Amino acid sequence: MNHSPQNVVVVGGGVAGLATALRLAPLPVTLIVAAPLGNEAATGWAQGGIAAALGPDDRPDFHAIDTLTAGAGLAEPHVARRVAGAAPGAIDWLVAIGTPFDRNANGSLALGLEAAHSRRRIVHADGDGTGRVVLETLTRAVRACPTIQVMEGWRAGALLTDAQGRVAGIAARDRDGRVAALPARAVVLATGGLGGLYASTTNPLGAVGSGLALAARAGAVLRDMEFVQFHPTAMAVGADPMPLATEALRGEGARLFNARGERFMAEVPGQELAPRDVVARAIFAQIADGQRVVLDARMKDIERRFPGVAALCRANGLDPAREPIPVRPAAHYHMGGIRVDDAGRASVSGLWACGEVASTGLHGANRLASNSLLEALAYARWIAEDIAGAQLPAMATALAAPAPRPPSSARAEIRALMDRQVGVVRDAQGLEAAAGRLGEIADATGDDLSLVALAIAEAALRREESRGGHFRADHPAPAALATHSETRLADMRPADASDERQVA
Repeated sequence: MNHSPQNVVVVGGGVAGLATALRLAPLPVTLIVAAPLGNEAATGWAQGGIAAALGPDDRPDFHAIDTLTAGAGLAEPHVARRVAGAAPGAIDWLVAIGTPFDRNANGSLALGLEAAHSRRRIVHADGDGTGRVVLETLTRAVRACPTIQVMEGWRAGALLTDAQGRVAGIAARDRDGRVAALPARAVVLATGGLGGLYASTTNPLGAVGSGLALAARAGAVLRDMEFVQFHPTAMAVGADPMPLATEALRGEGARLFNARGERFMAEVPGQELAPRDVVARAIFAQIADGQRVVLDARMKDIERRFPGVAALCRANGLDPAREPIPVRPAAHYHMGGIRVDDAGRASVSGLWACGEVASTGLHGANRLASNSLLEALAYARWIAEDIAGAQLPAMATALAAPAPRPPSSARAEIRALMDRQVGVVRDAQGLEAAAGRLGEIADATGDDLSLVALAIAEAALRREESRGGHFRADHPAPAALATHSETRLADMRPADASDERQVA
């Protein structure tokens, strides 16, 4: 290990972490990743693409309008305009470092259509393999960058703060149980989402909101924790996590049917390409009524156009060219996260957040398809520029490494509870019961899974309306005024002495 106190520490090996590390060059960076670089990141599973207004009939302001519409009143207009405006440049940067995007016969980028987009603006690579291809490209670039030191097989365990409460470094633990305290001039969390808290999820099972727990224990404000997006068409084939039948299938003509052969989305505005929360609730209602739901994707050239989906189907005993795919909603993306400003700064000095772990104001109550990789790429650049230009105090060279927190002993119970009571459709009775039980687990174990799950349940209980990805059966209408929610650790339960993470 060759870490210096003047290094910037970036935690996370997905697109957000890798892009931030690269954008920080030539500043020295220590990149902490739990698995071998390029493995176990949700980015690699992304079948969708990257939204960018590149077509002759498109403009960034059209993209921003679609983003705001999907966000159901909580997406921030200036953030939507800024990110949409940054999209073409983000694509250019990926092309410059060698990303082989799909192209038309004339050499122009091929643009696809996804739900709630008013134009064809989704840039893909290898059909439905965009996340994997982008991750591979970024991984090669990081390996080749002399100013990035990669610590593989290490997990962040705590943010370390100085006497003024500023984040001054991070404590990490490797596979062998060794603990290291790493002082840093700045820390960037790019730890991904929390879908693994749910029994039905399309996320890697390690995506359990660890970065949110790190930030909350250091005093950072979390925002809009209740807004979890459930992808409508996870493959119901018994796998955990659930394989994904990309939304792009519906963009190219795939249709949803119940066991009676009824195309139940036919009369819904937008039909199969309605916003994800609408489609997810429609499928959930069919399943609650005892109906099996399938996605009929028996279209021409599915093997060529969607090789990733075809391979997942075959691996689970399905032939998508001959039979429809059984589907159901599953936890897919978290719109909430660590509250950050336009430079990606958290409410605690010295801490930045990028990607799904952050709440930038872009997604609001419901993420527009293929805006997630874009958001990570845009904020990676802005965070790097902010850190490079910041006047940061000299870092301490000796930090005390706290004892690591125990893994959750109630993981299976938490996942089942979240699916059952904090899922697609919620109500006060279920949320109160969930929050009560999660609070008991958190108090008994002090683990991160129960803490993050509790934050979601409590925020969902407080929001007595339905908006975007948050649907309350007992409050089915939206409130007159759209407001953000905020969560602090001190508001959830008394902080104990083990939450102190100060420079020795």
